[in-house]
Amino acid sequence: MIRLRDSRVGMLLLMPVPLTDLPDTGNCIPENVRHLVCQTRHFVVENAKTARKIIKLLGHPLPLAQLQLSELNEHTPPDNIEALLDPAFDGHDIGLMSEAGCPAIADPGALLVKRAHEKGIRVRPLTGPSSLILGLMASGLEGQRFAFAGYVPANAMERRKRLLQLEQRSRHEDETQLVIETPYRNDAFLTTLLETLSPSTRLCVARDLTGHNEWVITRTITEWRQSSSPSLKGFPALFLFQAASHRQ
Repeated sequence: MIRLRDSRVGMLLLMPVPLTDLPDTGNCIPENVRHLVCQTRHFVVENAKTARKIIKLLGHPLPLAQLQLSELNEHTPPDNIEALLDPAFDGHDIGLMSEAGCPAIADPGALLVKRAHEKGIRVRPLTGPSSLILGLMASGLEGQRFAFAGYVPANAMERRKRLLQLEQRSRHEDETQLVIETPYRNDAFLTTLLETLSPSTRLCVARDLTGHNEWVITRTITEWRQSSSPSLKGFPALFLFQAASHRQ
């Protein structure tokens, strides 16, 4: 049953957090977001330990023990998600935080946003760092038509098939494709990309965005094969590629 929004119901605030855990990365969070974080007592987070560090970094005036942090991750039973919104019906705003960057994008927080809409709770997205947007901005690839494909299959044969499908779509739609991988598999994934994609396809690798080891380079697959690059292992990275279209 959908409950209609009224002024006594709190909001679900989508709170972006820094992309890295360096001490100075709190500077990338806008002041209005920092203010709202410091005014909020109820949070839904992917990992409580990480969230406590972020909330402390952003200067919350209350002791962390006085805040309510509920976890929403891959281990959360679906039947428990709706209860995470209960504070809103007591008039409290709820802050939703991801592990890094913007919540609800490649993130289990999307399930909470879905339930908030179904329950008539206002959802308010806040401005902050997004690795997808930052990487696309820096790539030099098509920024008007793009698609985020998330993770590709781990199985080698299925992975190659999926990458070829994405490249074909990129070619026909003149569209940039964005994909990610877990940090410890980044180097192997880059090798797979170089072995799979067409020589003329342009590939951008964006490593550790906003961090001290930030590195963004776009080359054709041929150029990548002929050059060396720093290791990506252990760093968050984004991979973007655009196939040469039939119109080029």
